Amino acid sequence: MSRFAFLSFVLLVAACDKKPDAVAETKTTAEPAKSSAPSATAKAPEPAPELNLAKVGEPAPDFEAEAHNGETIKLAELRGKTVVLYFYPKDDTPGCTIEAKGIRDSWEGFKKADTVVLGVSTDDNASHKAFAEKYELPFLLLPDEDEKIAKAYGVPIKSGYAKRVTFIIDKTGKVGRVFPKVNPTGHAEEVMAAIGSLG
Repeated sequence: MSRFAFLSFVLLVAACDKKPDAVAETKTTAEPAKSSAPSATAKAPEPAPELNLAKVGEPAPDFEAEAHNGETIKLAELRGKTVVLYFYPKDDTPGCTIEAKGIRDSWEGFKKADTVVLGVSTDDNASHKAFAEKYELPFLLLPDEDEKIAKAYGVPIKSGYAKRVTFIIDKTGKVGRVFPKVNPTGHAEEVMAAIGSLG
């Protein structure tokens, strides 16, 4: 056997004797670790929960509640009128006050449109009454301490406070418009415009 043939034979035997796992391990360890890759124990951030609000065209969930002035409100009995049902976090806080005062200042327009406005938060009626009297609010505020109304409409509650969401319920008792993201400033005008478009 020539020296060249012998050398080729030795190299072939050595290559065949090498374990595949060892080769794979060598390749893996040879690659530099990527600093941007998350660790095996790192928890991926949870996605923001999707809102499951009452949808346009669906019958508005019925409810009954005693308003801050002692009047019992049953949504079913308001059929034939447009109803603005607005959820807000807390009485007498900056954003909620701006929103409530905006509705108050547009009250004549709401009356002309034969519209009932109901504000809902998890505050009790003592808080609602003080809030309404302080800012001379002409509409009714409903307590939702057990969160039943919010849950019926799919409004999220976080740390005991409802998310700011507004529903317009048409004269047939169906949801006509939903505002899932509300800016308190100018919201009353936005709602009035939507009522006009519903007819």
